[in-house]
Amino acid sequence: MNRLRLNSLIVFTILLITLFATTLTIQAEDKNADDQGGKDKLVYVIPIEDEVERGLEAFLIRSTEEAIEEGANHIIFEIDTPGGRVDSATQIAKLLQGLQIPTTSFIVNEALSAGSYIALNTDTIFMTPQATMGASGVIDSGGNAADKKAQSAWLAAMEGAAESKEGRDPLYAAAMADPDIDLPEYGAPKGKFLTLSPKEALEVDYSQGTINNRVELLAQLDLSDATIVETETTTAEEVARFITSPIVIPILLSVASLGLIVELYTPGFGVAGSMGLISLVLFFYGHVIAGLAGMEAIALLVLGIILIITEFFVAGGVLGLLGVGAIIASLFMSGYDLGHMSLSISIAFIVAVIAGFILFKSIGMERGLFKHLILRDRTSTDLGYVSSVNRSELVGLVGITVTPLRPSGTAEVNKERIDVVSEGNFIELGIEVEVVKVEGMRVVVREV
Repeated sequence: MNRLRLNSLIVFTILLITLFATTLTIQAEDKNADDQGGKDKLVYVIPIEDEVERGLEAFLIRSTEEAIEEGANHIIFEIDTPGGRVDSATQIAKLLQGLQIPTTSFIVNEALSAGSYIALNTDTIFMTPQATMGASGVIDSGGNAADKKAQSAWLAAMEGAAESKEGRDPLYAAAMADPDIDLPEYGAPKGKFLTLSPKEALEVDYSQGTINNRVELLAQLDLSDATIVETETTTAEEVARFITSPIVIPILLSVASLGLIVELYTPGFGVAGSMGLISLVLFFYGHVIAGLAGMEAIALLVLGIILIITEFFVAGGVLGLLGVGAIIASLFMSGYDLGHMSLSISIAFIVAVIAGFILFKSIGMERGLFKHLILRDRTSTDLGYVSSVNRSELVGLVGITVTPLRPSGTAEVNKERIDVVSEGNFIELGIEVEVVKVEGMRVVVREV
């Protein structure tokens, strides 16, 4: 047995030494590979897809920071977007302008509106044969043309993006945002925004080439032998991009307000309340991931919820109002646009008021949380409550007054002197009376 243990120990030691030696060899090979590969170029490929919003901005910040930390030699932005929010595009443009790494926009399908503005802020632009670029007019949330002030600011931003890169005439960038510029030779007569095809973009020096795929692009950039790193949005970032959409925000807040209002009228805590809380949590989760909501907004939300819960145990209503105010303030602190957030909160408020009115009419305040806030107990005889002295057996009996009734006095009924009161008229001494009503301790009599 001892010999077996010794042999096992020897085998284990040999395996351990072999494993250690193998590890050292692998590390040495990796180091040599790193030393040799350090001379290779590193290219980051970052997609810019779907709508331009704050969730995309957060993703680009993370991706470009990663590229910088890894020592990337070039960043390629593969663009396919119909546009989106001007404020988000402006922040993305600041990010691109601040990069010290060479940047290229590869428009694989379309770079419209805010997408064209993002492309103009990169060093070079390449397009596929079917790609388009332009149509960058500013519209408001209602789909109408923005006011002149917003249009003027956006026009200046488009021109500035073109001028920031050598060889780009700002006239064409301006025509993408201003329909009053007349460029009929490029299919943009007065009254129409300019949209450039790959051939037209080459003619005006906005594009450096028309290519079919990424392999051709890398060859054009002399990066065919470079190491390629493709970045992708995480699940959390995808959720954040969806939640921070201008369409989704009012829906989430409306579901939250509707769920919590319905929960007030239903017993226990059920589906409606859960939906309301989940919607509220999703709203803040998405805005935290997108970098819009900080810990101060979360702290204010928690404080508001605590104040509202406390209101159920402390009379006055002040704590409840402060709680609602704190929650609304936390929503505004999390929003990227005060106007849109005001609209979203107004929609949610209207939904809550309508739902509350309908439920109050159909159910009243007899169910749910309200039943714990309303005193509903009654001391009626039907429920078994009686006064300390019940003289209902006197009703119908006849007695005689032993004092005048003015209208109260004393009468003898069933050989018992009882304090009585007449129905309002005066009754003299010695008159027969009948007990017609007993209300607690009050015995009402009438002259026979």
